[in-house]
Amino acid sequence: MRSIWNGAISFGLVSIPVKLVNATESHSISFRQIHAEDNGRIRYRKVCELDDREVSTEEIGKGYEDADGTVIPITDEDLAHLPIPTTRTIEIVAFVPADRIDPLQMGTAYYLAVGSAPAAKPYTLLREALKRGNRVAVAKYALRGRERLGMLRVVGDALTMHGLLWPDEVRAPEGVAPDEKVTVRAKELDLADALMETLGDVDLDDLHDEYRAALEEVIAAKAAGEALPVAPEPDTGGKVLDLMAALENSVRAARESRGDGKAPERAPEKRTAGKKAPAKKTTEKKAGEKGAAEKKAAAEKVTGKKAAERKPPARRTAQRSAQGSAQKTAAQEERKSGRKPPAKKAAPRKTPA
Repeated sequence: MRSIWNGAISFGLVSIPVKLVNATESHSISFRQIHAEDNGRIRYRKVCELDDREVSTEEIGKGYEDADGTVIPITDEDLAHLPIPTTRTIEIVAFVPADRIDPLQMGTAYYLAVGSAPAAKPYTLLREALKRGNRVAVAKYALRGRERLGMLRVVGDALTMHGLLWPDEVRAPEGVAPDEKVTVRAKELDLADALMETLGDVDLDDLHDEYRAALEEVIAAKAAGEALPVAPEPDTGGKVLDLMAALENSVRAARESRGDGKAPERAPEKRTAGKKAPAKKTTEKKAGEKGAAEKKAAAEKVTGKKAAERKPPARRTAQRSAQGSAQKTAAQEERKSGRKPPAKKAAPRKTPA
């Protein structure tokens, strides 16, 4: 990696020769300005307004424009001899806990590499001291024509430096928070906590720039003369009016996505009147009713058979009635004539077929 600045770290009487290397890189896709009619490049030409001619990069210098419009030229040599100790030195001014640094102040990140072999010992000393004290170093340094504020910390086995904004460069959040008085219920906070616990753990290495990937697909499709990728339909849902329902749905969706699509386990619900029983119980109930009906039909069949056995046939009943009438008439005639009726013979007992 190419260094963009050479100097030294200074704290107390210790000096560590270092090189400043960019710790980050941009992967964003850049565009050129073109003429829409023929795709010709649009270029900016640097023209001197006094000579009305285009000038080269070697002819361009720096200058400060005063309030009255006067331009004061400033050369690189003038900047190199600024009367400050941080021209070529990262001067550590304090060691503080990491939480003392407001993240709003943090800017560009750099790696600090040793500038020579003898610098390895003090470099390692500073690194281990920061580790042991669990602290960061606040420093001042000059880069690209201005003095800046920085923070040194340990990343792995290397020292890094984050450019910091000066405290007066951070604006106060006045007028940003809502003015309306809002009451948040405890149950809403519980659901918010559950959602944060579900979404809180993530491997940052798995995150990527989806916009850049989609843009690369569009560029590749246009270059090949193919159809452009179709954008997904936007969510046209209305405004969320029920915060509790939105939180519950969010927690459920987050748990399903983290559980490989499995729905979250739910507590068994109480059965209420009007609700259908589960399919298994309904089947068992129908089977029981069918068995009971068969038993009832069999019992009625047996009862009817016995009743039929006990009931005499209609023809036999009529014969008995006729015999009884004839015997009664014969007895009356015998009484009139004074004769005694003959002794009755027992009729033979008949059993039903």
